[in-house]
Amino acid sequence: MPDSESISVVTKLSPHAKLFVLDTNVLMHDPSSLFRFEEHDIYIPMATLEELDAHKRGMSEVARNARQASRFLDAIVSSAPNGIEEGIELAATVNARAEGRLFLQTAPIAQDLPSHFAPGKVDNQIIGVVKHLHETLDKRDVILVSKDINMRIKAHALGLAAEDYFSDRVLEDTDLLYAGVRELPHDFWETHGRDMESWQEAGQTYYRISSPLCSSLLPNEFVFQPGEKAFEARVIVPEATSAVLATVKDFSHARHAVWGIAARNREQNFALNLLMDPSIDFITLLGQAGTGKTLLALAAGLTQTLEQQIYSEIVITRVTVSVGEDIGFLPGTEEEKMTPWMGALEDNLDVLNNMDEEAGEWGRAATRDLIRSRIKIKSLNFMRGRTFIRKFLIIDEAQNLTPKQMKTLITRAGPGTKVVCLGNVSQIDTPYLTEGSSGLTYVVDHFKGWTHSGHVTLLRGERSRLADYAGEVL
Repeated sequence: MPDSESISVVTKLSPHAKLFVLDTNVLMHDPSSLFRFEEHDIYIPMATLEELDAHKRGMSEVARNARQASRFLDAIVSSAPNGIEEGIELAATVNARAEGRLFLQTAPIAQDLPSHFAPGKVDNQIIGVVKHLHETLDKRDVILVSKDINMRIKAHALGLAAEDYFSDRVLEDTDLLYAGVRELPHDFWETHGRDMESWQEAGQTYYRISSPLCSSLLPNEFVFQPGEKAFEARVIVPEATSAVLATVKDFSHARHAVWGIAARNREQNFALNLLMDPSIDFITLLGQAGTGKTLLALAAGLTQTLEQQIYSEIVITRVTVSVGEDIGFLPGTEEEKMTPWMGALEDNLDVLNNMDEEAGEWGRAATRDLIRSRIKIKSLNFMRGRTFIRKFLIIDEAQNLTPKQMKTLITRAGPGTKVVCLGNVSQIDTPYLTEGSSGLTYVVDHFKGWTHSGHVTLLRGERSRLADYAGEVL
């Protein structure tokens, strides 16, 4: 029996606002999605509530999100003064930014679907609710919101509106993501040289420029001009009409090598300038495989931990998402369980340990033992409540983290800790995460204006000619 009384209320309340029907995976992906639809209304089918209940057990991220979504729904329903049949104003509950209403399915709805749609499947039950609302509410735009591509395809096959959940995306197009590097115009010196001030301090040359360009510059953004007299500098103090630029240190020269590693291209040099600067607390490095993200971070971490003693130890973590089939439970301690996930660490340590050719086999063995005593491998699962003091924290494969997980990790940083996030947003293995909604994209966009953070997108692969060619043609 259709809930005709509730349907009439939905029509009467806000005929011009859209009505979004939420699939369960949207709530399990982002529990706060209940408050992300601004002036539009949302509708929760009973099948969605049943699936939330089925997934709320356990300690996984999905289970936690299911429980949080249930708590939000409980708080919303408990605040309804006149019951839930007429819809519940979201602005009066948890989040004032949401101006629409929440509607819950309060009565059975007849499933009028084609015979080839299995009636017992939850996805089809939700599609049946969307079809019923679409046919009953002539004056409303009824839209299914789901992270499930196949479910959206099935809805489109029935002539129903369906779309992905976009509110968690930082950017629609990751080509617009902040790169941290900017090429100056070819006539930069001709147009800025007349009013430019310059001075030297602590071995660096500083320039104060005045230009409309300054309004778009960000702290710790790198600027360069190629050519015979190449110019590379970092933005120190950006203002509306002026900015101070400081020339970068040349880590491509052997005498400035970091743990035996010299920069092989411009972007690697920029990255080392950030990694070796104690005033920079948060760094993000993006790049394809073989661009040197992990090697540069480890080299900088070892130099500042063992030689300069700025940090007490290096802590490395990453999310354990398999590319292929899961190999099951792993024996041993926390660090032994994480070892199979840290193949990149072992490979790069082998490179760094062999940089000193004069040390001999015994010297390299002693160095290897010293390095391993100052590197700790930690699991992401046990980060809640931790505080890292004077640590060099490396978060590898950060593109597989959600924004919530990224916030959990970064807020572990105590006094004197540097956090370095490494990743490639084109290689995401976590379900429902995209380039636009990845936690790595999220922090790059949100930290880009802070004076103690920096970002560089590494462009050139330096692993081998085979790896570079494979990256281009495959």
